[in-house]
Order: sequence, then C-alpha cells, then structure tokens
Amino acid sequence: MKNNSPLSRRNFVKTTSVAAIGAPLILKSSLLSGKTAASDKINLGIIGCGGLGKQNLFASAAHPDVVVVAACDVWKERLDPVVEKYKETCTGYTDFRELIQHKGLDAVIIATPAHWHAIQAVEAAKAGLDIYLQKPMTMHLGESLAVRNAVRKHKVMCQIGTQIHASEHYRRMVELVRSGNLGDIATVRTFFVMNEAPNGVGLGFNTEKIPKGMDWDMWVGPARMQPFNPNLVKDAFYHGSWMDFSGGWTPGMAPHITDLPIWALNLDYPTEISATGGRYITKDDGDAYDNHEVIWRYPNLTMTWMSSLTNSYGFDFLREQKSQRRLGIYFHGVNGTLLTDYSTHQLLPEGDRMKGMETPPKSIPPSPGHELEWVESIKSRKQPSCNPEYHVKVDVPIELSVLSMKLGRSIKFDPKTEKIVGDDEAARLAIPEYRAPWKFPTEYL
Repeated sequence: MKNNSPLSRRNFVKTTSVAAIGAPLILKSSLLSGKTAASDKINLGIIGCGGLGKQNLFASAAHPDVVVVAACDVWKERLDPVVEKYKETCTGYTDFRELIQHKGLDAVIIATPAHWHAIQAVEAAKAGLDIYLQKPMTMHLGESLAVRNAVRKHKVMCQIGTQIHASEHYRRMVELVRSGNLGDIATVRTFFVMNEAPNGVGLGFNTEKIPKGMDWDMWVGPARMQPFNPNLVKDAFYHGSWMDFSGGWTPGMAPHITDLPIWALNLDYPTEISATGGRYITKDDGDAYDNHEVIWRYPNLTMTWMSSLTNSYGFDFLREQKSQRRLGIYFHGVNGTLLTDYSTHQLLPEGDRMKGMETPPKSIPPSPGHELEWVESIKSRKQPSCNPEYHVKVDVPIELSVLSMKLGRSIKFDPKTEKIVGDDEAARLAIPEYRAPWKFPTEYL
C-alpha cells in the first residue's frame, strides 16, 4: 500500500536531526535486506512484542490485506517468537528507529511501556506511518498534545488502544445517556479497585542481573535510569507500580473507564482538576501511589475518579464478597441513575420520573474490532473512532490528575488554549525532561 505521507521515507532519513529523534540513527545491514510484501498490501510493523502488543498484532494481521513485515523489541526473548511466527515476511529489529525506516512499511503498532509512547509515536508520524498506539496514549500533557499535533500535521491514521470503546455494550450505554431518559446529568462517578496490599509486586527483586539478550538502557530510554527489576518488565500490569514507566494505575485503567462518560456526554477538557492520594500501605519495589481520588470540574458537570490498590469494595458492583478487581461508572441524572461497567448496567429511577420511557433504538454502528477498525481507516483514509483528536479529551484530564496529586493542589486549565492557568510550576512539569540523549519533540507543541 502506498505511504500517504507528504514526507517520503528517503527524505525523512536525510532530514531527521539528532535533536528531533534524540540520538543518532543506527543503520544495520538488516535494513538493506528487510523483506517486504506486495505493494497492494498494508505492510505492518510492531514496536514492543509483549503480551498486549502481540494481541494487537494478531488482531490486525487477521485482516486479509495486512502483512507483518517488521518487529522490534529490546529483549530477544520477546522479539524472536514474533519474527518466527511471521518468518516468511518479517524482519526483526532491536532499535525502533531502524524499524521505522524499514523499506515499504505502511503502519506500526506501538505497544511499548507508556514512557516511550510520545517519542515513538511522533517519530512514526514524521515517517508517514499510520499508528496503533497502546494506552495510555502518553504520560504528560505536553506529550499528549505533541502526539495529537504530529498525527494532525502528517495526516496519518491513528487509533489509541482503548479496546473497550469498540464494544457493543458501550455503544448501547452512549445511546441510553444521549436519549435524555436520565434527564440532566450533573455528576458522574467512576472507579477502579483491587487489593494488592501490603506486598504489591514484592520486595528485593531489583538486585537481579539483566537477562541476556536485553538492552536495559534502551528499555529505560527517556525515563530516569534505575536498577533492573524482573517484575517491572513482566507486562503492563506490573508497569503500574512504577511512576517513571506508567504514571501509576490511573493512566493504566482510567482511559477505559472515563472514555464512556466523555464519549456519551461529548465532554471537552475540564476547567479544574483536583486530586489527592499517595502510597499509604503498599511496600514493594515500586514507587507508585496505592490510592488516588480525583475531581474533574466541567462547566456544567463534575466527574470523579476513585482508585484503590488496597481495598476492592465495589459499591453496587460487589457481586461476590471476595477480593477481586472491580470497576464502575455512575451517571446521576435528575430522572434516575445509570450504573454500568464493561458488560452490564442497571437503571435506578427517581420515583416514577422514568415511567414509560423506552430503551432508545440502536443508532451507533457496530465496530469490526478496535484493531480492524484501524486497519479499515488505513484503507479509507478516515480517522478511526479513538484517534488523538478525540482521545486527548480522555488523556489530558488523567495526566493533570496525576500532576495535581504530585503537587498537592488543584490545577486550572483553559480548554481553548490547552494550557495550565496561573501555575508556572505545574505548566513546567507538564512537559517532561527526558534522560539524555533523548529530546522532547518541542516542535510539535
């Protein structure tokens, strides 16, 4: 398939500076011998071959027009099985910058830990590659806007990996909220809980040796260097225990859960973000908070978030009295309350105010699946539903809630300028400083 970027890959290699990428390009012989598929196919690559990445890859590769031509991971233990699975067409890389230059590449899945997302997504967009970007989209306000702006500038198709957005259940809940049956809605409550206390991911694992075949310096990348820990690299679940690599569990789970009210109510950015929380009980090798409470103030609505890793009480969603992961969303309207999760819902009327109201008809078309929707967008050149223009409205409030907790004060935000108001320190911290030689892509702010 033809690459639709105004910037050809040849010109990209010539013009991309060390400052933009953050470190010198490394050209290896594998680039000269990379296998490519027929030109009428979508040539797909993947950066990050862990569990989530492979799920995204397998789902995308199920499309008859997709050919897997490149895979990248800094750990050969994860890279080699993917290359072997697609050995007739796939070339392996250990540096994402090499994969981006793979001859004939059209699109890329980015499923690395969250601290890598902004750099890799911006560089992929600059190369004219369509992008499937795992959530959280990014970890900081500046990164979120940079990715959105890069996708916008280079006109690439981009889907953020909040796969629950593709579910039939969420579509029905959006229709129900928009029907007006609940009446005016002034408060939305969201939560995610599980009990990992007090041991969390465990203690004493940061003294183990780096596995053979892993480039630990590249794994850490733009984040603060720290000792290798085998729990940290297990999968995305464990990333949530380290602030430098995830921002904690709120960026990991809230994109799935707050997506529904933001979608159903067509919310813009909040104007004020207030959060509190900390690491109160958990004692493990990580450093992330174990409780987080957030209030997002919108012009005519308040939305809250509660996350606990030390208690799994689930309010109306406590269907079994045992410790387990639970989540939920409450829409409180003048006519009644809708409570829902990923697959079920219940309506609690205010007296007889919902008497006679009918279930709204289906109006939102089904999705072929989150990844296949992205593949179809590559063919149609129409953005998929969770593109960054939409998803910044999900991502930015979450990032600012973590920043508010860190600072211990509320943050005011101007939706029109997309800037923090009246707090120079918060505005400065909203744009991360990367570990050398990596550089933040300031040209996309």
